[in-house]
Amino acid sequence: MIAGPRQVGKTTLVRQVLTDRSGAAHYASADEPGLRDRLWLEQQWETARLLTGEDPVLVLDEVQKISGWSEVVKRLWDEDTAAGRPLKVVLLGSAPLLVERGIMESLAGRFEIIRLTHWTYEEMRDSFGWDLATYIFHGGYPGAAPLVDDTERWSRYILDALIEPTISRDVLLLTRVDKPAVLRRLFELACTYSGQILSYTKMLGQLQDAGNTTTLAHYLDLLAGAGMVTGLGKYSGAVVRRRASSPKLQVLNTALMTAPLGIARREAEADSSLWGRIVESAVGAHLANAAVRGGFRLYYWRAGDREVDFVIESPQGCVTALEVKSGPGKRTAAGMAAFDKEHSPDRKLLVVGSGVDLEAFLLAPVSHWVQGERTSD
Repeated sequence: MIAGPRQVGKTTLVRQVLTDRSGAAHYASADEPGLRDRLWLEQQWETARLLTGEDPVLVLDEVQKISGWSEVVKRLWDEDTAAGRPLKVVLLGSAPLLVERGIMESLAGRFEIIRLTHWTYEEMRDSFGWDLATYIFHGGYPGAAPLVDDTERWSRYILDALIEPTISRDVLLLTRVDKPAVLRRLFELACTYSGQILSYTKMLGQLQDAGNTTTLAHYLDLLAGAGMVTGLGKYSGAVVRRRASSPKLQVLNTALMTAPLGIARREAEADSSLWGRIVESAVGAHLANAAVRGGFRLYYWRAGDREVDFVIESPQGCVTALEVKSGPGKRTAAGMAAFDKEHSPDRKLLVVGSGVDLEAFLLAPVSHWVQGERTSD
């Protein structure tokens, strides 16, 4: 199973692999309204069963759009296993949360998940020759890369070809959402306030909705599951308290934050406050996407007016505190000192300023910064 947000290269990757291999393959996409039924899925599977040669492959794209797809896949896979058929199956889905939920419920012991996330700075640099500022502002959408010199076209592409289809086709049509207008406004709010801690009560006030915080938290989970925005929990050492905390809003791709602004990169860079928030969101997106791929958990920390931007916890329980000096007026020492006193992290990092160079940080895998001996970079 390959799961990831829209336009991060899932289909392109699989097509390239199929081209490079010698075995027979059948590719089919459910990304058409009239094809979303179990009969269609069974027909594609039967077609793949007729493939000859060694290691035949069936690729089913946008599989989450077929109602009850996981039960059908389980039945057909078990039939092939019992019959000794060598068919290999690759499932692709652009709504990661929904796809993984279906797999977990029906296909236990029968799958491997490969999680694709938004492209990193290294990938955009190597593929399109981008410099650091271009990546920070335009984010990691490879399909939008040819448009970055035309601000209006680039913004419209992000809004019309990425944001709108993700919300309307990957979230609203596939999950029960009683208040779709609230979900849309929540997405806009999360993009506007990316990098900031906002209580659910304050969000409800901003959204001017009479709903409840549980619904809002659920909608934020859906948006995170679609690879758009997420809410980081507060690090406290206690799981219950983490879940009950006010979330720190975080875009998973800075394009979601900058495209709605409708301004050119040079205008954003000229506004030191805005650029600082975009820089911090770029660091947060780098960390959050790596956390989606697995290997560690990501939080923030705050006590009173003292704050640490990001807290990274490894599976072994090692804790790294990370601060981003995103603007000339931002104070970081007091928050780090308070966190160090309360939680004694295994490592402390400062990105930008007198700490780790921003470009070096974004070019290296997160594991490079969260492993090793205790230090205070």
